Amino acid sequence: MQSLMISGDRSGSGKTSITVAVAALLSRRMKVQTFKVGMDYIDPSYLSAVTGRPCRNLDTFVMNRAEISGIFDHGSGGADLALVEGVRGLYEGAESTDDTGSSASVAKALSIPVVLVVSARSITRSAAALVRGFQSFDPDVDIRGVILNNVSGPQHIRKATEAIEHHCGIPVIGAVPRMPEMELTMRHLGLVPFREGETDSGFREKITEITGIIGDHIELDHLLSLAVPVTGCTGMGEKIFGGNLPPDTRIGVALDEAFNFYYADLFDILASEGAAVIPFSPLRDTLPDADGYILGGGYPELFLPELEKNSSLRESMHDRSLEGVPVYAECGGLMYLTDRICLKKGWQGRENDESYEMCGVFPGETVMPARRVVSYVEGESTGRSPLGNGHFRGHEFHYSDVCLPPDTHFSFTLSRGKGIRGNRDGALVENTLGSYTHLHPVSSRGMFRSFVAACRRNTSR
Repeated sequence: MQSLMISGDRSGSGKTSITVAVAALLSRRMKVQTFKVGMDYIDPSYLSAVTGRPCRNLDTFVMNRAEISGIFDHGSGGADLALVEGVRGLYEGAESTDDTGSSASVAKALSIPVVLVVSARSITRSAAALVRGFQSFDPDVDIRGVILNNVSGPQHIRKATEAIEHHCGIPVIGAVPRMPEMELTMRHLGLVPFREGETDSGFREKITEITGIIGDHIELDHLLSLAVPVTGCTGMGEKIFGGNLPPDTRIGVALDEAFNFYYADLFDILASEGAAVIPFSPLRDTLPDADGYILGGGYPELFLPELEKNSSLRESMHDRSLEGVPVYAECGGLMYLTDRICLKKGWQGRENDESYEMCGVFPGETVMPARRVVSYVEGESTGRSPLGNGHFRGHEFHYSDVCLPPDTHFSFTLSRGKGIRGNRDGALVENTLGSYTHLHPVSSRGMFRSFVAACRRNTSR
């Protein structure tokens, strides 16, 4: 199997559109397994859709080297090419003085070469200085080629290409024009998730159009020639995912247009612990009979009338929680479990405040918009919790405030991150835990093992 990373010189370089198009085009001739650097849900939804294989996340802040290797081994099984999309700029990470959490750190950990996407708007020879700087900043990162983006014409392409190839000694394998058709649909927390847009023919046509444009301007065979063979299997994939216990526990997982922020590894980790996943839609289903429930993140604020209308499921979730059935809710799932979600006047053009009834598990309300929070999270889980006790690292990304009573019990104490209130997160009611923290199921597999065990104990009640 060959491996290659496509990273950018900055956020907004165009690497996501380019990586999605490359993955789609190469999937027509080989099995492509994609990976995404960082704790992101939306880019992986596109990469999964165009390859037919679940994209996996890699993050050196949240995961240790063995976990990175295990996810890479496990995800790459049967693939011809491992294609990794970077995050932000190549060297952006959790800190300013080391590369933890960066695309560069993943490339070095897995010995993967990098193709650098450079936004060349209004620069030609300076593009060579930029690339040369990236090469010299960390010589252990193997930058093998460049794709220029936002170029304006043949003269622009010629000058920038000649400068890079002369001064940097690596090839320019593509130059993508600056065109309005290249823009993917955005919203307040980033791109529109693929699952939400896939039923829209215009949305799918947009992806097809972008893929066609990029395919016309990148030399795919030259790109493939820069990939390197993956050397050996560490065996960590089998150690992490190889439990394969017979399923004896049923866990309902909310999965629809409103709730779809899940890492692909979650479903494999649950299976390895003996849990069968029962997907359901809070928008349109009744609550399935299960031993526990997981409500992931997403955009519930965009589907509030539909969520409020499904009162049967909301009431069932409330009742099951009060019965002590284990429930774990992240971000959007936490919002859904509060008494109501309130949208302020002016939010996305609203003329008045709007309020929608939710499940009422947590006595309080969610307010949008609020200060945008994007941060790595680190903390300790303590006390009574269906996720058990221990240290964890994760991520939070939200545009809301969950307002809970002063006497709320919190199971998470954060040393990094904001949480729900005052560096506390993991609100607990009965056996239901709701948090803004997004946990990765591999790095926090002990906590998910505890959750499955709590659900298993509930089975025997």
